[in-house]
Amino acid sequence: MAAWPRSAGDEWSSPVTTPSWIGWRLAVRAASVVTLAAVVAGATHAAEKPAGVPAAAETAVHTADEVLARLIEGNDRFMDGETTHMNQPALRRTEVAKTQMPFATILCCDDSRVPPEVVFDRGLGDLFVVRTAGHVVDDAVLGSLEFGARELHIPLLVVMGHERCSTVKTVRELVTRGGQTPAEMARVVKSVRPAIVKTRHAKGDALDAAVRAHVELTVERLRKTPSLAGLVAQGRLKIVGARYDLDTGGVEVIVP
Repeated sequence: MAAWPRSAGDEWSSPVTTPSWIGWRLAVRAASVVTLAAVVAGATHAAEKPAGVPAAAETAVHTADEVLARLIEGNDRFMDGETTHMNQPALRRTEVAKTQMPFATILCCDDSRVPPEVVFDRGLGDLFVVRTAGHVVDDAVLGSLEFGARELHIPLLVVMGHERCSTVKTVRELVTRGGQTPAEMARVVKSVRPAIVKTRHAKGDALDAAVRAHVELTVERLRKTPSLAGLVAQGRLKIVGARYDLDTGGVEVIVP
């Protein structure tokens, strides 16, 4: 595995600082209002649709910012309890049976409470999802992410951590209290440890500070990974970091 981009002695004396995202999110909503109006105009409310009826046609998304806006729109529906189960009817299955054109890559934890297709109210063929414990990155994961960007031409990669991550919690306990690391978890511990070290003096919710730091460090690492850095420099790929809230269902962009 490539080395983590961390300098010796690097630590924080306070929790991870989250960029101001609320205004950004409102701006995204405003920018996408025309698209939303076109999608919902004349459409029957999702709860009234018979099973298997395709969702209203969506306009195509091409840029990373457009993709992110679409993801946020879907997450808003999920939070509001107004999911449309987008692109899940039998017709959609037929449409994507021979080829796939996902518009976003999601690297996230394999926690059973954080399924990206549900969180973003998407369906078949929409998302290219890579899941590992604590969204840990190894060579296989890197290869998968590069495949999505190069071969499937996906313009956006979202690294998504989540509230009360069991993986981060377990690694934090191992690092702070000591003890032997199970052999099977050695790679996981090695990958998450930098976030634990960086937030070891954090005040407040130390676990959440570590979750946020792990997302930030993962994004930083991926942006510097040669196989992806070139795509980022060419404007063909944007990598952002996010945190999913288990209580509210909201996705917060913490690394724009």
